[in-house]
Amino acid sequence: MAIHYYNPRSRPDVPYTRHESLVALAQQADFLVLTLPGGAATRHIINAEVLQALGPQGYLINIARGSVVDQQSLVDALETGQIAGAGLDVFEQEPQVPDALRQRDNVVITPHIASSTRETMAAMADLVFENMLAFARGEPVLTRVV
Repeated sequence: MAIHYYNPRSRPDVPYTRHESLVALAQQADFLVLTLPGGAATRHIINAEVLQALGPQGYLINIARGSVVDQQSLVDALETGQIAGAGLDVFEQEPQVPDALRQRDNVVITPHIASSTRETMAAMADLVFENMLAFARGEPVLTRVV
């Protein structure tokens, strides 16, 4: 499998093919896997134009944040056959999953568990333990929540 990516900045340390835009990347992709942060800068970065570029043989896989995909554009693309399907671990209005996505045979839905690996769970447990130790010692905790 050839791996390509999009990043606004070139990454010389990444040995894969970089594209100058998401549309250019989507035109080359069979599977467009989203692994980016949410926020104002990435809200609806996957829009109708990107989905059209992905094409009728392409699949969108979102393990990032629900806000990065224009959900209505995704529903439209799925309903019209503009893309082949989608795998979704996150949604724009979690925990609500729109019926237009839930009822489709070409959509696979998971309950926001893409990061649920043994390694991630072990790292989370280690962090909790380190925070508890720091608190018990009267030291600043590592991940303070205000």
